[in-house]
Amino acid sequence: MSDTPQVLLAHHLKALKLPTFLREYDRQARQCAAEGVDYARYLLRLAEQELPAAEGPPLKNCAHSRAGRERRMIERRIKAARFAAVKSLDSFDFAALPSLNKALVMELARSEYVERRENVIAVGNSGTGKSHIALGLGLAACQRGLSVGFTAAAAIVHELLEARDEKRLLRLQRQLAAYKLLIIDELGYVPLSQTGAELLFEVFSQRYERGSTIVTSNLPFDEWTSVFGSERLTGALLDRLTHHVHILEMNGDSYRLAHSRRRARRSNSDASAGDPSRS
Repeated sequence: MSDTPQVLLAHHLKALKLPTFLREYDRQARQCAAEGVDYARYLLRLAEQELPAAEGPPLKNCAHSRAGRERRMIERRIKAARFAAVKSLDSFDFAALPSLNKALVMELARSEYVERRENVIAVGNSGTGKSHIALGLGLAACQRGLSVGFTAAAAIVHELLEARDEKRLLRLQRQLAAYKLLIIDELGYVPLSQTGAELLFEVFSQRYERGSTIVTSNLPFDEWTSVFGSERLTGALLDRLTHHVHILEMNGDSYRLAHSRRRARRSNSDASAGDPSRS
């Protein structure tokens, strides 16, 4: 039979004048399957590739096309987010951390939780990729047109204290409250002063049910009191953060430590191969 799905699809795509879609759909399907990308993201990739062609011959410069404008807007959102590094979920090694719910992470990458004003907390020991996941979710939100802010917990507390001393605290609080998604990284690495803890609590409180917040921490919830110094304050904070929350358990062997060990083993192996006396 000639009416196979591939033949029919090719016919329809030609009729719809979607040459890039026709040329790329099979390769993109294999790539997305290998990366665990969902159907919507697969279609998005194909649509983005087709978009410049759909603009027609007069717009030869992609910078003037709709796709070019969208790319520039995404770049501006990424720059405004002040990410510590730009990392995508595609480059995260999920196989190295079996405890992490990959399906949940990929669902969160659609950023619908941001529209619902839900929070995400990534908890686990150091070196397991919590910051990478947070950065990847932040990048995905930027790509979907959402405003994102990124900061380390110690840095935001320092900025809040400085703003208070300079009589511009209200302006900074409004700025932090305005983000659709605020990412606070590495909560728990540095204990906070009483004033710093109260100012950070105020940030969480102002965003409660008004915006989404991602928090990464190396401490389980029952140890957060050691950071905030007050059981009352910690309880009130967790009550707000965990009301609408997705929790990512990220305990496991340190990815950075394992990577360093592999690199050391390779170096030793190379040295042995180059030194006959060690054979």
